[in-house]
Amino acid sequence: MKRLLITAISLLALALGPQTHAAQTWTEGEQYQLVQPVQRTTVPAGKVEVLEVFSYGCIACNSFQPIMEKLKASLPPNAQMAYLHAAFNTAESWPMFQRAYFTAQSLGIADRAHQAMFDAIWQTGELAVIDKATRQIRKPQPTIEQVARFYERVAGVKADAFLAAAKAPAIDARMRAADVQIATMKVPGTPSLIVNGKYRVDMNGIGSIEELIDVIRFLVAKETKK
Repeated sequence: MKRLLITAISLLALALGPQTHAAQTWTEGEQYQLVQPVQRTTVPAGKVEVLEVFSYGCIACNSFQPIMEKLKASLPPNAQMAYLHAAFNTAESWPMFQRAYFTAQSLGIADRAHQAMFDAIWQTGELAVIDKATRQIRKPQPTIEQVARFYERVAGVKADAFLAAAKAPAIDARMRAADVQIATMKVPGTPSLIVNGKYRVDMNGIGSIEELIDVIRFLVAKETKK
């Protein structure tokens, strides 16, 4: 899949867009697209899934984090966030970070280390994929061994145990399944949002954080009525 990102301009538009607006009608084909076939969700029965397709190695996803936190806080009680790590940018270690994320999920430490991982890549440089001085792809790229040491420090899982889990066939299978699901949902880039495996939000049709929240809540309500 070709690497496409929400541009910094698009993110800035969301962040700086009008904070109040009149009631809107959200339209299929404009603010959201149908996902066909409908995808299986991972949240408990009775919950509506709001899925972010992302990568730790994606600078736009890092910039989107504050918006994600505001979105998460705005969800109704019957909606639940979920995350799916993409791997289609091999030059900046996305497959390695995907393996690391699914490993962390399997060990029950992904959620509490989520922001810390973004910070290690984009703030402190501990796991940087881009050289801050040259703005070029860093060589060598971070390794799964370095990530294992990060999780040992941040989440308390021994690096050796993390590496052993990362090599498990179940993680390989999860990565393959994620790649197929992302392609099936026609995700154009990261970050992307999918509601209940049925609706892919079109970021180009949305002008502010408030509009994004309204669209998500509108789609959650559609699924709640069913």
